[in-house]
Amino acid sequence: MKILKKAITLNVGLVLMGTAVFAQDLNEAKKAIDAEQYQKASSMLKSLVSSKASDGDNYYNLGLVYLKTGYIDSARAIFTKGVAAEPKNNLNLIGLGEADMLSNDPTSAKTNFDKAVAIAPKDYKTYLYIGKAYLAQDKPSDDVSKPDFTSALANITKADELDSKDKDAEVFLAQGDAYALQKKNSEALGPYMRVNDIDPNNRRAKTQIGRMYKESKAFEEGKKELEDVIAADANYGPAYRELGELYLLWSSFGVNKERAAKGIENYKKYLDLTDKSLESQLRYAQFLFYAKDYPTLEQVATSLQVPANDPKGLVVLRLKGWSAYENKNYPLALKSLEEFFAKEKDQNKILGLDYLYLGKAQLKSGQDSLALINITKAVDKDSANTDALAEVAKAYFDAKKYAKSAEVYDKVIAANPNGKGVLYSYFYDGLAYYFEYATQYSAKKNPSKDLLVKADTAIAKVAQLAPETTDAYLYRARVNSLLDDEKAPKGLMVPHFEAFIAKVTAKPELVTPNAKKLSEAYDNLGGFYFNTDKAKAKEYFDKSVAVYPTGTFAAAKLKELSAPATPAKGKGK
Repeated sequence: MKILKKAITLNVGLVLMGTAVFAQDLNEAKKAIDAEQYQKASSMLKSLVSSKASDGDNYYNLGLVYLKTGYIDSARAIFTKGVAAEPKNNLNLIGLGEADMLSNDPTSAKTNFDKAVAIAPKDYKTYLYIGKAYLAQDKPSDDVSKPDFTSALANITKADELDSKDKDAEVFLAQGDAYALQKKNSEALGPYMRVNDIDPNNRRAKTQIGRMYKESKAFEEGKKELEDVIAADANYGPAYRELGELYLLWSSFGVNKERAAKGIENYKKYLDLTDKSLESQLRYAQFLFYAKDYPTLEQVATSLQVPANDPKGLVVLRLKGWSAYENKNYPLALKSLEEFFAKEKDQNKILGLDYLYLGKAQLKSGQDSLALINITKAVDKDSANTDALAEVAKAYFDAKKYAKSAEVYDKVIAANPNGKGVLYSYFYDGLAYYFEYATQYSAKKNPSKDLLVKADTAIAKVAQLAPETTDAYLYRARVNSLLDDEKAPKGLMVPHFEAFIAKVTAKPELVTPNAKKLSEAYDNLGGFYFNTDKAKAKEYFDKSVAVYPTGTFAAAKLKELSAPATPAKGKGK
């Protein structure tokens, strides 16, 4: 009997030891998830699921790894197994709800969350994880889905109330995240600082504080916070990522190449510390795009090995296309992006930049009509893309397709009337209408003078926005010359030619470069006054000859003016 009791005691000890080992392994896996070492975490959790198949926590955390790396269907399968393995553990129901949120199905998510609450309505962790699930929709590459911050904060607040002794730092971390994702940095700072009071070894809260400083452009303060994290734990990858992004943003103020290089250096450290999973390599590739290191990006994107049918292959195609275009490898850009569009069936996942780069690649290959369609879609998603639409308009202009050019320039102006390049657009819009009229007139097609009115309106806008643009006055004069009555001209061109002359002659350095244009203005004014005010006409013709001696019109008219009057017939002796 004594031996039996000893055996029983020994077995109980082994069970307790095994539980402790499993708990330790799960904690290590959670640390790996937080450090974005997803391959490591996945390997550990798969082992735990295999060795302790009845523990729902293991399934839940493995499912989270799949969610964080973009494999929603795989995550849903794991969560479903977790529910079956331990029905009274509600975490996997919350995981299913999070998968629903990421699939833009909030109704199904609410159903799963309600089931989770029914199992453990008094457990603060129920509400904590539901709140975090509502925040999970925040994806930098997704401009469609946005977190349900109201539901997230309601659940996190409930968790805080139930955790009355404030013993779990994760509650405050979630509170901070909920505010930080809304750019409410002042509200986020307090909860993040509470995390450190409860768990001084927590690295993410301080990393998040550094990130908030970065977003507020308080670069020195953000740098200090992140360097403090690295000093405490040199292997915490996310701190290097945030420091890399901080340096990249900082470098854009004054275009500091040294800081940009430091940004890439720190991002490489992040990559090395996150087991170079496909997910971390993709994040690095996206960073290279924003760092404008397109040659390296094209190399990285080309070298990435993605399993067949993996949705991340579409992201790789996208980055290949973007970088190839920037590297002037237009055939590869077009090929990659056409393949991307052929394979991406979810329209919600197509970004404005996808349409933009496809359109620009088509423009470079001479596919003007297709380029217009796709760049217009890019502008619809983001008016900042109107510069590319202006490129299409200019391509039509250069091809002498003036009607089409004017049509596209009208869209450019309407999309972003206060854009930095709008002056250029107004000017070429006016020229396109003017040349379209001239083209039709030369072809004897009896063009509508509405074309000239539109030309004058557009070019007048240039003169209004940039009064020193001398050619605006010259072209208004030319347009108004055509607008005037041919048989009884009213001199619609006169004030515009006079304004052109005044602008040019006010600055002596402009006279010689504009000599021929000045001569044109003087000739037209002289011609207008030739039959009504010969003295004034002579004055203008003299100025024309003086500024442009090789001109023939003014010289011929001066000869006419100086020739003796011809006697009328029948009045001679």
